[in-house]
Amino acid sequence: MGEASKISRYLYTVIVLFLIWLFLTASLDPQELGFGLLLALIVGAFTYEIFTTNGLANLNPKRIAYAIAYIPYFLWAMIMANLDVAYRVLHPKRPINPGIVECRTVLKSDVGKLSLANSITLTPGTITLDVDGDRYFIHWIDVKDSSVEGASRNITEPFEKFLRVIFG
Repeated sequence: MGEASKISRYLYTVIVLFLIWLFLTASLDPQELGFGLLLALIVGAFTYEIFTTNGLANLNPKRIAYAIAYIPYFLWAMIMANLDVAYRVLHPKRPINPGIVECRTVLKSDVGKLSLANSITLTPGTITLDVDGDRYFIHWIDVKDSSVEGASRNITEPFEKFLRVIFG
């Protein structure tokens, strides 16, 4: 697929920056909305070339639906991992089996790989140590399967089913 037009890339960048502004300010005050839009227009003019190559094509309904669905899925995974780590810390015998495992990803885009690495690291009990192409090296608090396939099935695949659609 070819690169999107400059206008498409600029508009997409402005939309994303403005949405971030709305999220961070949590305000619908007209002055704040105006300032946020102005700021998005200015920052977008300087950053659209590095922000996206697909432009408005990123705003397809399926991607948006998966991105919205990913938020509660990720929050649920984070809550469950927090409870698991809390159990291990509070248990008298501390049932842990730590180790570093290699996982593989099917994601191709750098942003998708970055999102996967951050999702893994933000989930308690796992930390992404290194990413090399499609290989991830992850410290896992309770290694259930040290094979590449088993570790990938347990750690990366649950997130990939969403991120594959969101980031193509």
